[in-house]
Amino acid sequence: MNALIRVLLVDDQALVRAGFRIILESEPGIVVVGEAVDGAAAIRQAGALRPDVICMDVQMPGMDGLTATRAIVADPASRAAVLVLTTFDREDYLFAALQHGASGFLLKNATPEALVEAVQVLARGDALLSPEITRRVIERFASISKPGTPAAVPPRPEPAAVGALTDREREVFELIALGLANAEIAARLYLGEATVKTHVSKVLQKLDLRDRIQAVVYAYEHGIVVPGAAQQR
Repeated sequence: MNALIRVLLVDDQALVRAGFRIILESEPGIVVVGEAVDGAAAIRQAGALRPDVICMDVQMPGMDGLTATRAIVADPASRAAVLVLTTFDREDYLFAALQHGASGFLLKNATPEALVEAVQVLARGDALLSPEITRRVIERFASISKPGTPAAVPPRPEPAAVGALTDREREVFELIALGLANAEIAARLYLGEATVKTHVSKVLQKLDLRDRIQAVVYAYEHGIVVPGAAQQR
C-alpha cells in the first residue's frame, strides 16, 4: 500500500485553505496534515509536521511565501516540495519562486483536478511547470544573460561539479536546460527513456539539484547553455 501524501496548506485566507483541503482530501492517498496563515508559521509547521508537499501562497501578511519557500528548501532536514499558488500571473513571482527553490507553480484559477495532479507530481519528486511556463523560464534566463542586453547578468563561473559529469550526462544536462522532456531527449540521443531517466537522476544528484526546473535555472545562470542554443541544435 502506498504511503499517504502529506500536505501543508499555507494561505492567509481561511476560505481558500478550506477549499483546498476539501479538494485534496477528496482524493484517496492525500491527507492535509496542517495549515499556516503566513510564511513564519509555514516554516514552523514544515519543521514540525514534515509534509511531502507544501501549497504556498505568495502574498501574505508578515513573512511572504517566497521568503518562507527559501527557508524551507534550505533546511537539510526538509523533504518537502513547494507548490506556489497565486492569483497573479506575474513573471516576477514565477522566477522568484523558482529561484527560491519551488518545484511547481500553479495559478489559483486552475481546476481542482490540476491541483490534485500538481500535488501528486511533486510528491513523486518531479517538477511541475507547463511547457509554456518552461519556455518563459528559458527565454527569461536567455535574455538576461545575453551580452549587450540592458542590466545583463554575466554567467557565473562553471562549477567544478559540472566537470564531474560524464560526456553523456553533460549532453543530457544541456538538453534538459533547453526544456526537452525525457522522451524528446531519448529521441535526440537515440537512447531508451529509462536510460535517459537514469542520466537525469545522476545529473541532479551530482549537481545537488532538487529537480529539472532548478537544472534549467542553474544551466543559464552558469553559462552551460547560451542564448540561441535551441536554434543551433
